[in-house]
Amino acid sequence: MGEDLAALARILRLINGLNRLVGNTFAWLALGIVVVCFWVVVERYLFSNTRLWMQDLYVWLNGAMFTAVAGYALYRDDHVRVDIFFRPASLRRKAIADLIGVVLFLWPFMYVVWSYGYTFVARSWQYLEASQNVGGMPGLFVLKSFILVFAALMALQGLAMAIRSVLLLADREDLVPEDFRYKYDME
Repeated sequence: MGEDLAALARILRLINGLNRLVGNTFAWLALGIVVVCFWVVVERYLFSNTRLWMQDLYVWLNGAMFTAVAGYALYRDDHVRVDIFFRPASLRRKAIADLIGVVLFLWPFMYVVWSYGYTFVARSWQYLEASQNVGGMPGLFVLKSFILVFAALMALQGLAMAIRSVLLLADREDLVPEDFRYKYDME
């Protein structure tokens, strides 16, 4: 049993590491969004010029960033909770609430997103879909692929949360990485 829990802890660390890497990498898109948006405004109002592909670009960067970093936000416990109930709960109740939440809500929703999104994304790749704006960005099919990235990273982080819950319910808090403990328990 101890070896099984240690193996689960390794899987948990791998998933957390993946979402940390993706989150820290794609968070830099925020800088790109600001720079591109700033330049679009400068071009429009100072030079009376506009490039539709640049207008597409900052919106697309925004979409890519937010779908890619959603799993990272879940890892950091930055998603919305009803803290009035969750914060004062015991560690055991938090683990049970997370396990139920992942199994009954997160995974089924990610399954729906993946199932419906896959057809949508596959069709977009089949046509090598581009922006509908004349002079807009090519490669909309790449952006639409982030729907599947979102579903996969969120489902994986849900697995990490479920593993954390199992470890906590098995009284093996020592196997839960320090940076993945409930943030209110560290205050």
